[in-house]
Amino acid sequence: MPWSTILAWLAIYVVVWWITIFAILPIGVRSQDEAGEVVPGSDPGAPALPRLALKALITTAVSAVILAIIYVFRGYIDLL
Repeated sequence: MPWSTILAWLAIYVVVWWITIFAILPIGVRSQDEAGEVVPGSDPGAPALPRLALKALITTAVSAVILAIIYVFRGYIDLL
């Protein structure tokens, strides 16, 4: 596989990853106000426990599945 193809798939993966992270970020988030523990000086709507590492891992897995689906159907849908 030529380098240009590998870089193209990497670019597609990065775009899919960022779109997926923005879809996954709000899932399961409770604000500090809802949790009842507002840190002084912070906004009450700030996340109490954002769990960003877990969301990054979930995003990576979901993006890999989406990229695999795109790779499998790349001959049927003429987008790539």
